[in-house]
Amino acid sequence: MRRILGLGTLGVALALLLAACGAKETGVAAKPAAFNPDSHLFLEEIEGKQALDWVKGENERTLKVLESEPRYQGYYDEALKIATSKERIPYGSLRNGYVYNYWQDGEHVRGLWRRVRLTDYAKSDPPWETILDVDALAKSENANWVYKGVSCLPPAYERCIVELSDGGKDAVRLREFDVVTKSFVAGGFDIPEAKSDMTWKDIDTLLVSTDWGDEAGKPTLTTSGYPFVIKELKRGQSLKDATEVARGKESDVAASAYSIEDAEGRRWFGAVEALTFFTTAYSIFPDHGGPAITVPLPPKATIHGVFADTLLVTLEQDWTPDGQDAFKTGDLIGFSWSQFLKDGKLPKVDLVLRPTALQAVQDISIAKDAVLVTLSNNVALDVLSYTKAGGRWASKKVPLPEKGSASVTYADENETTAFLGYESYLEPDALYQYDTASGAMLKIKSLPAWFDAEPYVTEQFESTSTDGTKIPYFVVRKKTTKLDGNNPTLLYAYGGFQVSQTPSYSGTVGKLWLEQGGVYVVANIRGGGEFGPAWHEAGLKTHRQIVFDDFISVAEDLIARKITSPSKLGAMGGSNGGLLMGVMFVQRPDLFKAIVCQVPLLDMLRFNKLGAGASWMDEYGNPDDPAHPEERAFLEKISPYHNVKPDVDYPEIYIETSTKDDRVHPAHARKMAKRLEELGKPFFYYENTEGGHSAAANQQETAHRIALEFTYLARKLMDSK
Repeated sequence: MRRILGLGTLGVALALLLAACGAKETGVAAKPAAFNPDSHLFLEEIEGKQALDWVKGENERTLKVLESEPRYQGYYDEALKIATSKERIPYGSLRNGYVYNYWQDGEHVRGLWRRVRLTDYAKSDPPWETILDVDALAKSENANWVYKGVSCLPPAYERCIVELSDGGKDAVRLREFDVVTKSFVAGGFDIPEAKSDMTWKDIDTLLVSTDWGDEAGKPTLTTSGYPFVIKELKRGQSLKDATEVARGKESDVAASAYSIEDAEGRRWFGAVEALTFFTTAYSIFPDHGGPAITVPLPPKATIHGVFADTLLVTLEQDWTPDGQDAFKTGDLIGFSWSQFLKDGKLPKVDLVLRPTALQAVQDISIAKDAVLVTLSNNVALDVLSYTKAGGRWASKKVPLPEKGSASVTYADENETTAFLGYESYLEPDALYQYDTASGAMLKIKSLPAWFDAEPYVTEQFESTSTDGTKIPYFVVRKKTTKLDGNNPTLLYAYGGFQVSQTPSYSGTVGKLWLEQGGVYVVANIRGGGEFGPAWHEAGLKTHRQIVFDDFISVAEDLIARKITSPSKLGAMGGSNGGLLMGVMFVQRPDLFKAIVCQVPLLDMLRFNKLGAGASWMDEYGNPDDPAHPEERAFLEKISPYHNVKPDVDYPEIYIETSTKDDRVHPAHARKMAKRLEELGKPFFYYENTEGGHSAAANQQETAHRIALEFTYLARKLMDSK
């Protein structure tokens, strides 16, 4: 959709022609006025009439073009077939001999919460028992319910708190549910919509952090919009009568309760205070009452639970406990839980695992007989089983396939059985049942192959970033691909919050991109956690340009290897990856023909005032801190919204977001698109009115979103010369 700036009769003729294809005519060119970023503040009113009228117009314009493309319907049908297939793996949680699963398909758009006995789970068509039909619930209550999860009281797991969201928002309503009667409990716990968290204490007691309303004129939500006051709520009590047990600070990100189960099966409760997005303070409530006991850990540390009387912790910073050995960033450590509870002081700390330079601990799962550690090795994932006897740790590799992504999909300290997964770019997901005591392994489920993988190959290369660091990336292509620079190529990355991008199987990428002749690339740029906390910290705050340079280096390396060329190269990223896409758009418009910018951050001078943005200042910096003016100066330099230039030719970007996204505010996408509109720059814009941060509340919306994205990509990269 080009914007015509007016070139006499010829310009009018071209404008009419392009308008027939869905473009807007902008009239005669004029000297752009000085940019006032506050002129678009009306778009921050999520449900404001002026904002929604603008959204409606842009949606209609974009859908008119993309949905009319001949390939769109086929893409949608394929995406929906994959998204709603009954052959998908029903991943679940194991409780008292039952596997519990949440399931969506074409008949159950909002989904079913259901269960089946473990003895029947491996069957090709297990006899599932429906516990809660979310479609029926939404219809009966005339509500737009989206299921967000469930928390059940051990050890019986018969009383649960179900999380229900209006349209997919992060904010949820918490309602007590009885698994035995398959119904909500009359007069039971029912906490109104908020970004709440809860932990069961006993059958009649919850530990809750929620929006308690102003207390004597003081807020109970942090500046990030999350609760920081934890209260004990008894059955039958109103929220105003709940008893406070712990309190964080308004300047925190959030505070909530948590529980730890020890080796004897006893549950201990405490508070976790997220001081910033990456720093945390833990405390434990003593069983005899009195003030909480601080767990003596450094701010950048994560507690995973207790195994063999050892509290297991991963470190995101170097740490030397008083009078003890020094530990390094990325270490898995442990100390005696019972000794800590007895003395209230830090016992001797032991090293459990120290990753190498090419390794990083990605996840810790505790089962009854072993600790399952997911460890990356040069971006591929393995699972290791750790046991402890005689004060010594022993480990062995769990026998899963290599050079892909092995994972723990479920483990529990009360269960010997764990569920493990494996996938790669060309191998569909498989689910394994693993006995943590005997080591017995059984493959019980697998996805169908949504595309024939035989013609394709996965390769791993490295580019060189501006500081000389080698940046690994994966390329998935046909074995017969000619290295002539003429291959439509989609480059994906995230690059933030220590989130790793490891090999994963995507039926839609296979069907809608690889089979159409495309090349798929995933870049493991800094900001992620592929090589541990240091890989993430290299791109924090004013150092973030290196993350963008990493991505550019991969794009340039793809071109140097003649895998693709700028006229055939597209990029995609969402959320923090959406910021990455916005930066690529303004910094290197010459490098990309197409950019899919999903639920993005784009206004980096107001991100901390929008949605949950204040919680991310530990990642991006604070644009309003007078003590650190360099942070605002840097953010102003890289903020996509503030750096679109009137005299620069940009690729026709596709921006998408969701009205219901209460995490990354839709105003980021709206204001960027409005700025492009004012300057007469070509763009597509689509805002789903449902769906939260995933931009889709159900599988039909997911299929629609995916079909639009790949229709756009094919239009720009496969149809171009």
